[in-house]
Amino acid sequence: MRVNELMLYKNMEYGEILKDMAFLMENCGNEYYNKEDLRGLLFECVNSLLELSVSHGYEGNLWHTYLTFLLANDENAYSRSCEIVGEVDGSINQIALHDFGVFKELFDYDFSDLENSLDASCIQVLMNYQNVSGSGKIFNRRIRDRICELSRSLGAAKSEEEFKEKTTQFYKEFGVGKLGLHKAFRVEHPEGDGARIVPITNIAHVHLDDLVGYEIAKKKLIDNTKAFVEGRKANNCLLFGDAGTGKSSSVKAILNQYYDQGLRMIEVYKHQFRDLNDVIAQIKNRNYKFIIYMDDLSFEEFETEYKYLKAVIEGGLEKKPENVLIYATSNRRHLIRETFRDKADRDEELHTNDTVQEKLSLVARFGVTIYFGSPEKKEFQEIVKVLAERNGIEMPEEELLLEANKWELSHGGLSGRTAQQFIDYLAGQE
Repeated sequence: MRVNELMLYKNMEYGEILKDMAFLMENCGNEYYNKEDLRGLLFECVNSLLELSVSHGYEGNLWHTYLTFLLANDENAYSRSCEIVGEVDGSINQIALHDFGVFKELFDYDFSDLENSLDASCIQVLMNYQNVSGSGKIFNRRIRDRICELSRSLGAAKSEEEFKEKTTQFYKEFGVGKLGLHKAFRVEHPEGDGARIVPITNIAHVHLDDLVGYEIAKKKLIDNTKAFVEGRKANNCLLFGDAGTGKSSSVKAILNQYYDQGLRMIEVYKHQFRDLNDVIAQIKNRNYKFIIYMDDLSFEEFETEYKYLKAVIEGGLEKKPENVLIYATSNRRHLIRETFRDKADRDEELHTNDTVQEKLSLVARFGVTIYFGSPEKKEFQEIVKVLAERNGIEMPEEELLLEANKWELSHGGLSGRTAQQFIDYLAGQE
């Protein structure tokens, strides 16, 4: 096998299994190596393939799904160029075609000689593996199905040109690596390492149509996001207002609506603002559009993390990449807490306006601000009726609204969240 001839796909994550399998393919009949050692290495490879496949939820031909997993996850010069935009021009296509030729040989390899030479039939169990749980710990069902489908398609490819065409089309439709396959991410700090972007595999599948009311607010959010994903000018966005009115749900819904157009979202917490420049450096040259999402954003008067955020939004020397926006939600209009004591302190200052501007300058850097207020009584009742219909709650309208009124009086007042909790309560009683 010509695995050592790979150029673009040279240093793949989990590529050790491929290297060991290629070594076995080349040396299974070589008398120089001890047969039992080779046989032991084969079983180690089979074990690694099984563990990888179970953790990711794969089924079918696990050798093919493993090779497809390598192709779908390796971020190299070719795969990154093709994500979202598809096939590119240039000499890199010749290099890619060479590497895909090697992969096609691996897909078409007949393991019968290897098994006979080492007196082992363990690979046969990998050829038609049935997954017990139907899903994995690392990939959700959506991602698993895409890789398994590509695996079957590549297995049926008649030539290396067709193999290249199908892989390139996958990059165009779904992207490559963790940023391509997943919708949402968080930032973690492995010990001894810098900020690392980590996929969130289980996210809420909320859609804008699920959010009742707030049509003007939703349209403002949609217009800004649509301009962003289409490559037009767009603004950083602050969603503020009363608790439980759908601010966070609206942002999640926006991600689900525009994911297939290349939108991705990275959730960053307040204590991670120092890492913003590092995070942006990792995503600024990708073909996706990234929203850095900050939920429930606010600062006490003694907290200074907002200064890092100000610098990232507009204040630094380096221009903010055009594929990055910041969306934040908050219950506070001005984000930074102010007290009457602050006013008394400012009365003693020589330049009171400077202090006021310092407090307000962060909000001013969000070009779009969207208000989500608590609904009026009739609006709340309309939300309850719509949610009840969607959830199959069969109850006379008069009784439904009476119970909803009782519920909101003791559960946080008039809000979309209160209405949803009430409907969830009724659904749980049936």
